[in-house]
Amino acid sequence: MQETPKIRSFIEEFIAQDIADGKVKGHVQTRFPPEPNGYLHIGHVKALYIDFSMAERFQGKCNLRFDDTNPTKENVEFVDAIQDDIRWMGFQWDKLAYGSEYFEQTYAIAEDFIRKGLAYVDEQSQEEMRKTRGTLTKPGVNSPYRDRPVEENLDLFRRMRAGEFENGRMVLRAKIDMASPNIVLRDPTLYRILHIPHHQTGDKWCIYPMYDFAHPIQDMIEGVTHSLCSLEYEIHRPLYDWVRDHCDLPAHPRQIEFARLNLTHTVLSKRYLRRLVEEGYVSGWDDPRMPTLVGLRRRGYTPASIHDFLQRAGFAKSDSVVDIRLLEHCIREDLGENAKRAMAVLDPLAVTLSNWPEDKTILVDCENHPGHPEWGVRQLSLSKHLLIEREDFQEDPPKKFFRLAPGREVRLKSAYIIRCDQVIKDENGQVKELLCSVDLNSLSGQEGANRKVKGTLHWVDAATALPAELRLYDYMFPEMPGAAQEAETEEDGSEEEAEVKRDFLENFNHDSIRLYPNALLESSLGQAKVGDRFQFMRQGYYVKDRDSTADKAVFNCTVSLKDSYKP
Repeated sequence: MQETPKIRSFIEEFIAQDIADGKVKGHVQTRFPPEPNGYLHIGHVKALYIDFSMAERFQGKCNLRFDDTNPTKENVEFVDAIQDDIRWMGFQWDKLAYGSEYFEQTYAIAEDFIRKGLAYVDEQSQEEMRKTRGTLTKPGVNSPYRDRPVEENLDLFRRMRAGEFENGRMVLRAKIDMASPNIVLRDPTLYRILHIPHHQTGDKWCIYPMYDFAHPIQDMIEGVTHSLCSLEYEIHRPLYDWVRDHCDLPAHPRQIEFARLNLTHTVLSKRYLRRLVEEGYVSGWDDPRMPTLVGLRRRGYTPASIHDFLQRAGFAKSDSVVDIRLLEHCIREDLGENAKRAMAVLDPLAVTLSNWPEDKTILVDCENHPGHPEWGVRQLSLSKHLLIEREDFQEDPPKKFFRLAPGREVRLKSAYIIRCDQVIKDENGQVKELLCSVDLNSLSGQEGANRKVKGTLHWVDAATALPAELRLYDYMFPEMPGAAQEAETEEDGSEEEAEVKRDFLENFNHDSIRLYPNALLESSLGQAKVGDRFQFMRQGYYVKDRDSTADKAVFNCTVSLKDSYKP
């Protein structure tokens, strides 16, 4: 008998109780059922994490099942991307399936529902059904087609399948209760007509089951014990149970809902994210500003940091908004421990060492990580001509400015102490070069060279520096206190939702990306591969981007160094 793990969430409490009560026959079985109509975002990852981790916690299994019951916006590109994202997160499914694999069984169950008097073909228009559905305070009105004879319903349903009718001509509805206080139970649609080719089944089907009908059936076919889903499906649970209880299938899954992940300064909706892509606000689904997994991955986030974030955010039952700074804190902690150090200058200012021979070059040792001496050192060249950050120099510095200024000394990281002796300007009066003298007895690591100065600057050697473009990012929606969300359903949404969709773009930050096309990197970064992550000292954490070429590297800023957030 398996040992029940220590309980850490209400979901685990429910599963453990079901095991104790003997309701789980065999192993715990969950499933992750994404719709392949977009890329996974950080909100989906919470569901992914819960589905897979709950199976792991109870030594069970988790299936990956694509919810492909709506071919309108689904395609193979998203199918492949979702699988890649799941593997990247470190999870492996037990069985890969498509909802479309079960279309024949689902259709047979629909016919069985008709025979049992549980479903009927309705010829009302969508507008007529909307008007007769009722409101929260007013019951709905029965369809005039509700009491069709069983044989007539079967005939019409089979003709629907045969393709006799155009889109929207009729639907199959459940016969439950038009007066139910839960509007979901007011004769919901089970099947609709869609003459659209399917990415898996081609033109075989022209009728497709609705999610609320197909999902519990698919769960039962796969032997799912616990159907874990986000909170907006709580109101749909009675329909899930109704379908389950009227099917002649042995499995009896339990639906458990958890709060969705809402993040500040972020939209977490495929509808909204699709608009950002299609209308050119971002470069694609993998734009590093996007909250998609491919975007976060390109930004430099790690699976470990996302796991950590989800554990800290928790699995609450009620909705709340998580500060995006918690996610940033988690990646900052991860990279602080695991990213090698390097030096990069975003906006270069030339420095000439006046008392250094023109033909002299030395190698200085720079540690790869202060907390990992076993990672060794890298050697960087230092010669007469260097480059520092332009903002590290001021002619008339304010108080507490401890960087370079006329007559002031600073230490070059892992190298010498220098003093600014002369400022050279161009014809427009802009500083273009600093002449500095070197204290030749101050090389870091040499005996007696530990003279203290208040400032230490990063630098690169002009002779060996590598050209690069550095990309820094800000929030796309800085004014949004919480995530713009809506249920990921097949409905078009209300007029109010449409208004929200228009409004959210008004808050888009067009300055959310800032480019430094003339940045320079230390020479060791010439060995970096796409996806390699570094802490650029005094700058932030960066990852090498796929836009890099042989002539010019591109690095994306993952997160800044400063962290005032207290989780």
